[in-house]
Amino acid sequence: MKVVVIYSGGMDSFTILNKAVAAGHEVLAVSFNYGQRHNKELIFAEQVCKELSVPHNVVDITAMQRLMSNSSLMAASSEAIPEGHYEAANMKSTVVPNRNMILISLAIAYAVNEQAEQVWYGAHSGDHTIYPDCRPEFVEAMAKASLLANFEPIAVVAPYLNEDKIDILRDGLAMGLDYTKTWTCYNGREKACGKCGSCVERLEAFQLNNATDPLVYE
Repeated sequence: MKVVVIYSGGMDSFTILNKAVAAGHEVLAVSFNYGQRHNKELIFAEQVCKELSVPHNVVDITAMQRLMSNSSLMAASSEAIPEGHYEAANMKSTVVPNRNMILISLAIAYAVNEQAEQVWYGAHSGDHTIYPDCRPEFVEAMAKASLLANFEPIAVVAPYLNEDKIDILRDGLAMGLDYTKTWTCYNGREKACGKCGSCVERLEAFQLNNATDPLVYE
């Protein structure tokens, strides 16, 4: 089966990309530069796709940041990235309005163009509290819309929708994946900060899997 994987370069989509490759699917990866502060993740995505010989498209949609500059995740924002766990209310400032609907829509169009059957992306249960576009209701709605939007039926699949980052990492470690090839931190500095919600959740996942995160932190 031919599938399009929305590949950010982070640990969730890295695991999903490798999961699709290991399943024997013909995989096409698509990444988006949407004006995120941590666009460093795209460098990691490019390198991994080269190593896996996976065709990789990086799409520049940075113009959208003009419409979404209130999100602290965007380079156009003057607001600092909040620190703490994802469940904290202050992490809501990292929501990029309608981001996943935009990215999935573009990935569906790419899938139609390439005669792929499915679009995979990395929503998981740990994101449900803060990010509405990672909740089961949204994924189900997008899946239904995708089947109606084109003559070609493209399924929208979130392989870890009902699992969390701990489960994702457990799966990846079982596959022998090297997580030095991922970038998770919302700050795009030389080293990961270890304090933003994304870093905190990543470190927690390694700890609860009795493993050591191979990334170097500030």
